[in-house]
Amino acid sequence: AKPRALNCDLSTSTMALSMRLLVSFALLAFVLAAKDPKECEVCKKMVNKVAETAKAEGVDITDIDATSKILWKLCKDSKNHKEGRFCYYVGATDDAATGMVQALTKPLSRHLPAEAVCSKLKKMDSQICDLQYDEPIDLSKIDLPKQRVKVLKKILSDQFNDACKGCLEKSDFIKRIEELSAASKDEL
Repeated sequence: AKPRALNCDLSTSTMALSMRLLVSFALLAFVLAAKDPKECEVCKKMVNKVAETAKAEGVDITDIDATSKILWKLCKDSKNHKEGRFCYYVGATDDAATGMVQALTKPLSRHLPAEAVCSKLKKMDSQICDLQYDEPIDLSKIDLPKQRVKVLKKILSDQFNDACKGCLEKSDFIKRIEELSAASKDEL
């Protein structure tokens, strides 16, 4: 009788262990399936910019040609490298090899949200959703004089949208960053 009771305890503990493993794998699958919040980040922002600009200019979003013109204008005026790359991928630049502008403007004309538009674009070209913005550099935590000129230029371009025309030496770039950061603190 004792071996039978032992056998019953083993099967119960084995079943409990297998149940725990099943729940653990289910949770792991759920965590892995959760969407990355930065997925299609650039695409979503650009689609929202097009919609907001159309609304601000009084352009009917259902007018595909007018919306395309807005996209081309935004792409031409964009100074952010990631947004420029997005424009290249959808074909809204002069040197682009593709022509997916209508794939962006048609769903937008049906008032689809940016997430849906970007998921349609992702099916056509997965690179579109691979674009993510760089994390901004915290100016209070870095020593500007120790940074390379390349990093200083990136700070000016990404955070202040400034090319620093006339900056020749490293000290010019540092001075410009300090001026712009002081001005942005004053605005707050």
